[in-house]
Amino acid sequence: MEINRDINKYIFRSYDIRGVVPTDINANVAYTIGRAFGSKLHDLGKDKCVVGHDNRISSPNLHQALLQGLIESGLTVYDLGLTTTPMYYFGCIDLKIDAGIMITASHNPKDENGFKFAFSNYQNAKGKEIEDFYNYIKENTFHEGVGSIIKKDVKDNYIKALLDNIKLGKRKVKVVLDPGNGTTAVILDDIFKNLDVTYKIINKESDGTFPNHHPDPSIESNLSELKDVVKETNADVGLAFDGDGDRVGVISNLGNFIPIDYYMIIIIRDIINKVSNKTFLYDVKCSKSLEDEIIKLGGTPYCYRTGNSYTKAKVKELDLAFGGELSGHVYFRDKFLGFDSGIYAAIRLIEILSNTNKTVEELLDGINRYYQTPEMKYKSTDEMKNTVVEEIKKYCEEKKYNINTIDGVRVTFEYGWASVRASNTGPNLTARYEATTEELLEKIKNEFETLITKYNN
Repeated sequence: MEINRDINKYIFRSYDIRGVVPTDINANVAYTIGRAFGSKLHDLGKDKCVVGHDNRISSPNLHQALLQGLIESGLTVYDLGLTTTPMYYFGCIDLKIDAGIMITASHNPKDENGFKFAFSNYQNAKGKEIEDFYNYIKENTFHEGVGSIIKKDVKDNYIKALLDNIKLGKRKVKVVLDPGNGTTAVILDDIFKNLDVTYKIINKESDGTFPNHHPDPSIESNLSELKDVVKETNADVGLAFDGDGDRVGVISNLGNFIPIDYYMIIIIRDIINKVSNKTFLYDVKCSKSLEDEIIKLGGTPYCYRTGNSYTKAKVKELDLAFGGELSGHVYFRDKFLGFDSGIYAAIRLIEILSNTNKTVEELLDGINRYYQTPEMKYKSTDEMKNTVVEEIKKYCEEKKYNINTIDGVRVTFEYGWASVRASNTGPNLTARYEATTEELLEKIKNEFETLITKYNN
């Protein structure tokens, strides 16, 4: 292994490191990140960390290179091996080690990989911390030492933590589960055989090439097979997970895709009278249906920026019982540990269903509904995407629109809203539009798509 002195700056994104293998990320890059991370921890007075990796084809090789870099910096590494990201988060808590690295590219394409990492306080690095880490790597003043690797298995403790406070009711829920051949495939059966539910797992082989569909449960087209199996088996619910297991997707008993902002309504309806802090966080891409419902229930809505490193930290900072974002990251702190686990989010919905005779669809009765688009992606470049957002912001200011700039630009009209932001995970612009009528939705969408086309060149 050798230190890479010319790492692509653009793989250092807003809340992780992520790029194409082997073009942007390879064994030498992983080794260099290990040397730098271990050295940075030494600077902070720390001498140990936790490491895990997902089931992508490139992960084992990057894992070995990262370990070498860490121990050559003198660190003691607690190695979880193949694991989901939530299991890695739990491992840090269980081992009482607040720093570590998870090798994963989450839901990105199979030829990509990356690193989520925490220097302290069990919180993933984000924003300026990642920018500073890139600069630290470029300085190339690394510690040297002789570290060690300690293998750890936290599976049993993790399963116990997931199930400890779950109280299923009399109704035996019928569930279809789709790990999408991602990393949750290695643990899903071990968890669900401990629950009094009837379950079927599809795409259950761990396969980092993701042969059946892209492992992003926030995209409805990825869940076509799950929809079919739910309807064929008359299941109560279908639940899907992303490549590293920290996000959930939901299909109703009728085979309909349930966006996560609607899932959040079901959860908030269930817990609002059981928690003292009735403020609930959601990201800028969530439907006004969610804001309306929180207010209707007597709670306080808190709209925040997208990105699980940001939303998870803010939920903890504000001491909220629950929060989440449209992509499928949700955080329970009412009777769980506060990190995003797709499987735990799934179990909480099953718990609600088991204690009622209502279907998923019926649990959403009475909500305000709007015409909306899914999250839309527009190809750009890492150099251009932020410039486009700034130009759209200037346009909205000149128009004297009501704007929120916590994350890109979210414009609120009397009849709907638009959100345009630079993606934190790739060279894209992302947008979502919502309105009270189809005609007004088309009006909003056309206005902002015209702006995106105009400035994105």
